[in-house]
Amino acid sequence: MEKPPPEKSGSFSRNGNGNQMDDNPGPAGPESEAVHVRLDRQQPGECEPNSNLEEPSSDPELSLPQVLKDVDRFLESLSTRNDASHNPLDVPNSVESLLEMIQKMITEYDSNAKFGQKQEEDSSFIESLNCISKLINVLGEFPSNSTTASCFNRASTILHLAMSLLDSEFRLILETCIQGNNADLKSPKPLKQSSFSSRLESTYCVIPEAKSSEDVEFPAYTSEAISKMNRIATAMISSGYESECCMVYNMVRRNAFSSELYRLGFEKISIDDVQRMQWQSLEGVVATWITVIKHSSSVLFSGERKLCSSIFSEHPSISQRLFCHIALAVAVRFVHFSDAIALTKRSAEKLFKILDMYEALRDLIPFFDDDTCSSECYEELKSEIWAAKGRLGEVAVSIFCDLENSIRRDNGRTPVPSGAVHPLTRYTMNYLKYACEYKDTLEQVFQKHQKMEGFANANDTVLDIKNGANDDGTPKTSPFSVQLNSIMDLLDENLDMKSKLYRDPALKCIFLMNNGRYILQKIKGSDEIHDMMGDTWCRKRSSDLRQYHKAYTRETWTRLLQCLNHDGLLVNGKLSKTLLKERFKMFSTMFDEIHRTQSTWVVSDDQLQSELRISVSAVVTPAYRSFVGRFQQYLASGRQPDKYIKYQPEDIENLIDELFDGNPTSMARRRT
Repeated sequence: MEKPPPEKSGSFSRNGNGNQMDDNPGPAGPESEAVHVRLDRQQPGECEPNSNLEEPSSDPELSLPQVLKDVDRFLESLSTRNDASHNPLDVPNSVESLLEMIQKMITEYDSNAKFGQKQEEDSSFIESLNCISKLINVLGEFPSNSTTASCFNRASTILHLAMSLLDSEFRLILETCIQGNNADLKSPKPLKQSSFSSRLESTYCVIPEAKSSEDVEFPAYTSEAISKMNRIATAMISSGYESECCMVYNMVRRNAFSSELYRLGFEKISIDDVQRMQWQSLEGVVATWITVIKHSSSVLFSGERKLCSSIFSEHPSISQRLFCHIALAVAVRFVHFSDAIALTKRSAEKLFKILDMYEALRDLIPFFDDDTCSSECYEELKSEIWAAKGRLGEVAVSIFCDLENSIRRDNGRTPVPSGAVHPLTRYTMNYLKYACEYKDTLEQVFQKHQKMEGFANANDTVLDIKNGANDDGTPKTSPFSVQLNSIMDLLDENLDMKSKLYRDPALKCIFLMNNGRYILQKIKGSDEIHDMMGDTWCRKRSSDLRQYHKAYTRETWTRLLQCLNHDGLLVNGKLSKTLLKERFKMFSTMFDEIHRTQSTWVVSDDQLQSELRISVSAVVTPAYRSFVGRFQQYLASGRQPDKYIKYQPEDIENLIDELFDGNPTSMARRRT
């Protein structure tokens, strides 16, 4: 996209003699309205002689201070007259002298462009303009056919020429801002990752962060330039040219803001363009938008407000109004982009960028919430940002709640091989873990945008919202925590359904243990989600895992241990070697089958894997050692005792340590 062209302001123009005259202004730029400059003054001409004018004096030419003093006396005498319908006192020659002096100053400024080079001369010029402005205001009270009419017209024209000069100087200084803020953005640093798909691949991402206000000044004007603009603005406003002065400032500074946003990488982009872009491409644009809006909040807006206050220090209401109009124009661009993102197709991967945008707008609002921002314009500005933030909040709630639908739709009939952690469990828990990094923000958006009927209990009574944790360890209740618990319940139901796809009851227990342990570890590993689920929930989950563990032991090892039972080995009061041999052979066969099968099963959590092996070994190895120790002697004297006593207790212990590795070749390696 191309950089937008700068706005063109309608203002004063020059005639062939170098004097500044009115012209129809061109159209305003894309971000401002066309404003036509008032030009109802007459062309320069000397005051017409009349009976009330004094004859030129033969006295030596007066200095500017003397002329100003004389004119002030004249103005004071006029102000004491109660009836303006009669002709005023005679207009002294000092008025014409003052007008000639001002016109000469204008000519010199116009030809040499030296305004601001000599502060003393500038001060005299502005003081003279103030005097002329007062003269015009006083003479304007008298009838147009009075003896002062020609003097009024001449003074008005001279003042207009002077304002035209100041207007040009004002614009020139504004447009020649020292671009000291064109330094590149800071080197990127690790920040909170906001793309769920890329979160699964890395913990950190890097996005550019704007320099802080301590590192760069915006806008970069020298103190001398600001002082000059202050004097010009004060003179123009006091002379009745407030609209012209504000128009120039507004247009130039809005153009400057647009250029700064463009430099930072934020270009104008339409809603249609956003709708056509792939999310992978939009993520970069969103990251830039977030960076720019934070930079605007911390640097650009504060710098612009400070500039307004400095230039229009004598007129704080004008300063506030100008800044608000500029900020509103910029904020509208931010809002348009956020609205375009809110209108894109909703998907789970967008949640974290949406929340980042929500936080950026939320953190921008306090900047316009102080006591100096009380005008109607500021209310409109805050209303725009609040509305955009609200639309993003609604999208975030909708996306998060759709996670329930994703869990319900995952109803595949194929069990996960080896009883491993189901992909749905990994996805859901990682999603919730990263979502809870935005816990405070999600609490806000759910509190404001959740549909209360969706959080009612079975009796249609809406759960109370409580602050703080309960004494029994249960977490505080809030719309977001209720939604989180609802998702966890759905996940449990889904996993219970999937566990029934396994024909082997022991493998079903391994599947439930794997997934239950994964969920518990994820919750314990995140302070945010642990606080929301509570200690009571975690204790219940741990108790469930112990029950699965007991069920697994019962389903797998009870029948094997029956082979080591002494009952049934005696026939007529004597030990039957045949039955003993069958017991040893049956044990070895059953153990081989368990080892062959369960060495292919997967327990990915090291601690759970170790706990299972230790518990199995604690049950099987001592029983086998005792059985071998008692009955091995009856077979030792026979032929090929190893044919029946295939394993020693140490072998059993080693083979148990090979279970749950997900390795189908462990037995084959052992045999070779």
